[in-house]
Amino acid sequence: MRTFWAALPTEGRWLLSTAAIQTLGRGLTLPFTIIYLHEVRGFDLGLAGALMSIIAVTGLVVTGPGGTLIDRYGARRVLLAGLVAMIAGCTLLAFAASPVVAAVALVLVGVNFGVSWPGFNALIATVVDGELRQQYFGVNFALVNLGIGVGGIIGGFFVDVHQPVTFTAIFLADAASAVVPMALLLGPLRHIRTHADPEAPDAPVDGYRQILRRPAVLSLTLLTFVAVFIGYGQMEAGFPAYARQVSGVSTQVIGFSFAVNTAVIVLLQFAVLKLITGRRRTRVMQVMALIWATSWVLLGLTGLLPDSLAAAIGVLAFMGVFAFGETMLQPTVPAIYNDLASDRNRGRYNAINAAAFQGGAIAGPIAAGLLLGEGRQGWFIGAMVAGSLGVCALALVLERRVPAAANGVPAGDETVAID
Repeated sequence: MRTFWAALPTEGRWLLSTAAIQTLGRGLTLPFTIIYLHEVRGFDLGLAGALMSIIAVTGLVVTGPGGTLIDRYGARRVLLAGLVAMIAGCTLLAFAASPVVAAVALVLVGVNFGVSWPGFNALIATVVDGELRQQYFGVNFALVNLGIGVGGIIGGFFVDVHQPVTFTAIFLADAASAVVPMALLLGPLRHIRTHADPEAPDAPVDGYRQILRRPAVLSLTLLTFVAVFIGYGQMEAGFPAYARQVSGVSTQVIGFSFAVNTAVIVLLQFAVLKLITGRRRTRVMQVMALIWATSWVLLGLTGLLPDSLAAAIGVLAFMGVFAFGETMLQPTVPAIYNDLASDRNRGRYNAINAAAFQGGAIAGPIAAGLLLGEGRQGWFIGAMVAGSLGVCALALVLERRVPAAANGVPAGDETVAID
């Protein structure tokens, strides 16, 4: 960690040192928003769930235009606009007494959700490059999880459905947490330029169609979608539903499993980064896919011993193994996207990454609901395992298409890539 920190430029240190603080507010509200809408504001549970989906849908709609704006005007300006929307949305949500007001608030939050991922990734890729970039994405992921996890713990002890003011407080705190990245963008990071090179203003800029025609980008985007579909897309729907309905574990066990997830990521990310440094990123993805397949098999086995201690242990083990795989995904995929991109289209590349992630996160719960709602628990686990093996196969295809440098291949060990 000391070596990594010493190698970072000053701007990278500023970004990294505030990562956990920036996400602390998100952790305060993330697990409790639907509870707030349903139990505090009295909205029907179905309506509350539909309102929650507004964030992801808005984010998906905004991501494409956001990437274009990042390439045209720079990540800094777009991020500042997104953070203003975030502050307004969280503040409005804190006092939302009607579904219409809540919907407007969640649209504003979704706007920030849609531009923050490509914006901050473009910012990171501008500040750091090479192998350091991959390490940065991994460390940043661990710190983001730490901030969200600590925020969730604090929120769990603080909020009380019988005292609505406690929910008002956490949403206002979430709004206040956006001031930290705003201060960075207006202060130490105000000179960072992420968009077009001013010395080559007439150079052609590839649009989304041209970028997606690149075989490496198309393969990487499909891999990202499938990985999120069978991974993150199940964390808020498929996994808890299976654990409750089939494994028969308590809500306390499910809650503790997310704490296990955060702990594994924070504790193992640095060790994993050391292991994968200098290795082909596509090979790391294959290992991750096999780890995820194993985790889903573990969860499936818990259904054979429902309402038992063994099932509870299995659920916790699933989340721990799954988190181990996460430590391999997050450093590699964003690094490949940004190594394929240039400063003239970095916003678009990161927007494609974000859109693939959001698409998988939206489609995953829908598929889980259909399968588990029809009582097809075995098919659900089978689909998750098959999807994991599909990610492994897609990583093999990607390895033939991605340039060696973007795949983390050391100099002198290059292979031909179709691009």
